[in-house]
Amino acid sequence: MARITPCLENGKTAFVDILEKEEIGFGSTEFIVLSGKPEKTTNEFVFYLSISPKLRSEAIQSMSGTSGRQRIQTDLFRSKEIAIPKIFEQKAVVKILSDLDSKIELNNQTNRTLEQIAQTLFKHWFVDFEFPNVEGKPYKSSGGKMIESGLGLVPEGWKVRSLDQIADFLNGLALQKYPPAGEDFLPVIKIRELRQGVTVDSDKADISIPDEYIVEDGDVLFSWSGSLEVVIWCGGPGALNQHLFKITSKEYPKWFFYQWTKYHLTEFQLIAEGKATTMGHIQRHHLTEAKILVPQRAILEKINKIMAPKFELLVNNKIEIRNLTQIRDSLLPKLMSGKIRVS
Repeated sequence: MARITPCLENGKTAFVDILEKEEIGFGSTEFIVLSGKPEKTTNEFVFYLSISPKLRSEAIQSMSGTSGRQRIQTDLFRSKEIAIPKIFEQKAVVKILSDLDSKIELNNQTNRTLEQIAQTLFKHWFVDFEFPNVEGKPYKSSGGKMIESGLGLVPEGWKVRSLDQIADFLNGLALQKYPPAGEDFLPVIKIRELRQGVTVDSDKADISIPDEYIVEDGDVLFSWSGSLEVVIWCGGPGALNQHLFKITSKEYPKWFFYQWTKYHLTEFQLIAEGKATTMGHIQRHHLTEAKILVPQRAILEKINKIMAPKFELLVNNKIEIRNLTQIRDSLLPKLMSGKIRVS
């Protein structure tokens, strides 16, 4: 369990299950090692106890030290008393929570595989030009006609375009100007939310912001300053903050502009790193300078039949991960406190 700020607040806790039999590991002084006591608690139960909101909140409140380097003191664990169920009930609690975690991890693994497959297919078709020709053979290696372009030799009939020609990049609003007018609100999606999702600490915005600035599941978001990232958002409805682009297109499928933006991401990150500012960024002209290739409509439709279902499955998996996580997080404090009893 991480004991230093901001790692503790960010929920950095891990269950160690990677060691071989009789193998031991050595750790940093910046985390606390917790384990169960024979016949009293199991390691798995202690893990879920360590990530329960109540214990984590008390741990955060107990931190001491200089600003930015505050740490939990181990005295917290010596002085705190908690109710512990019997071993058989601990195992029942762990079974419920671990089953949810297993499904979440399975979906994460599936999505990593889907991302790898999509990137491989994209490279095969749009970088190596080995898409199937009319005879079903790899185009370039089978002697397909190549012509000169601004990007070198490309398949005949393909067009060179700018990234901002195939998609619209909508920059977010300064949402501090749109505070909630009532109890209803939209969570503000900033760079932090791209990594962590929406939390209780996320800012809030009024629900009456213009529709185009409302983010929905499946939208492609691109943080153009700070830590440049391209993500498929599946964290529920939210409000688009400045420093984020929402990428859309009326002509091309999402996977197409998502993959091309990712293709240029390393280049964009290098541009941002070169800025002599505290927060590197790119500018709109960099989107214009980023060139991409657009094939004939028939070829695009053919690969869309392959890529679109994978993109849809990835989105559905991410939404299910969010829902399962919410269920787990709502059950966890009730199970750990004994408000819900299982056996």
